[in-house]
Amino acid sequence: MASLPSASTKPTSVQLGRIHVLKEGSHPPQNGPVVYWMFRDQRLNDNWALIHAVDQANKANVPVAIAFNLFDQFLGAKARQLGFMLKGLRQLQKSIEHTQIPFFLFQGTAEETIPKFLGECKASLLVTDFSPLRQIRKCKDEICKRVSDSVTIHEVDAHNVVPVWLASDKLEYSAKTIRGKINKLIPEYLIDFPTLQPPNKKWDDATDRFLDWDGLIAYVLRNGAEVPEIEWCEPGETAAMEVLMGNKDGFLTKRLKSYSMDRNNPLKPRALSCLSPYLHFGQISAQRCALEARSFRKHNAQAVDTFLEELIVRRELADNFCYYQPNYDAMQGAWEWARKTLMDHASDKREHTYTMEQLEKAQTADPLWNASQLEMVHYGKMHGFMRMYWAKKILEWTKGPKEALEICIYLNDKYEIDGRDPNGYVGCMWSICGVHDQGWRERPVFGKIRYMNYAGCKRKFNVDGYIAYVKRLVGEIKKRKAESPVGQKTKQPRNEQH
Repeated sequence: MASLPSASTKPTSVQLGRIHVLKEGSHPPQNGPVVYWMFRDQRLNDNWALIHAVDQANKANVPVAIAFNLFDQFLGAKARQLGFMLKGLRQLQKSIEHTQIPFFLFQGTAEETIPKFLGECKASLLVTDFSPLRQIRKCKDEICKRVSDSVTIHEVDAHNVVPVWLASDKLEYSAKTIRGKINKLIPEYLIDFPTLQPPNKKWDDATDRFLDWDGLIAYVLRNGAEVPEIEWCEPGETAAMEVLMGNKDGFLTKRLKSYSMDRNNPLKPRALSCLSPYLHFGQISAQRCALEARSFRKHNAQAVDTFLEELIVRRELADNFCYYQPNYDAMQGAWEWARKTLMDHASDKREHTYTMEQLEKAQTADPLWNASQLEMVHYGKMHGFMRMYWAKKILEWTKGPKEALEICIYLNDKYEIDGRDPNGYVGCMWSICGVHDQGWRERPVFGKIRYMNYAGCKRKFNVDGYIAYVKRLVGEIKKRKAESPVGQKTKQPRNEQH
């Protein structure tokens, strides 16, 4: 990635390019408040959507509120993901209280709860986060239909540095085809954030907004206990900034130097940024990470450029794919050459064939694959390099590419702390369907899809060392859980996670 320019003067409001008008209201109520429906970007700081909501409220001299809807089920999220999210939201609510902006938490379907709330408070404007996932987009379409004609709805891309609809107006083939487009817009969009202004007018609803966070968290942990919490990663904005900039073990302050050299070595997980859970839940802004990284470029140019390539280009390429390809998690979403080669080899004889249950329980003949699966199941985070090998072996060991992709996405979404994310879907599609890749030498089962094997991994890193590391890691987690009294948290190993 090209070197980055210095930040320009702080803006006073959100650039128009970040905002999509989903619905233009007719004759909005003069005193109708602004509501920010938060879901993908769960933070107070560095949040363009929140900045826009407050800015619009102050210009109209009306109050502003934040609404969050807790879906009953969202793509199979369990205790691991929901516990992390809710604990972050609990901290967020406390921070928001100091801004005099009320925080409303709803449970149910957003198609029902959000329009109902807008009607009750007679809102004039709804501001929403951006997400390329079709479930959220369908939900927004339904909300647009259900709200009053007078309500305007703005969608703000606070997740990407360059808004997805400006980075490209079409489905991009690869990082190579989108990189130049993003870099061209970086000087305009990689800028510092304005200070979040306090609301001019307070919300005068006297309704008791007490939230029983402990009860709610206990409920989701109990209901999703099949995939228990992880505790090596503290949730919330403060913890996220500590991981990025902390004096003790911050990525930029202490671990950046080894990133470009060691990030693909599963035995050196601390070379990675550790930021993916926070980026997924929006507890930290990718733009903030990029702004801070830029100040370290003088002494670590290669590491910073590599990090920014992953943080901006690769992440935004994933959003581009999910935004412009409705079948982002299915065979139909692959390029024609990939679909053809996979179907040509769908009936090829497999050396091993495993069921979903065998794969989930890591019951294969490959100790390296088993280790990566166990790392994900028990630790909630598989090393990035191993994710590629893991997914490609699922293609090799199942009845066909369609089943392989379904299993890959199911396991990733169920166990990864950052599952149910465009990066996860694109990772599975890259590994199995060749998305954002090219055709390679044809071989059985894989066809022209890029091949990875055990011998290749042995040439890249100490495979036996990784297997031993995971065995030790899982053993420690199981031991701590066994020793912990019922209902008490167990401490998981720290400082070894990616």
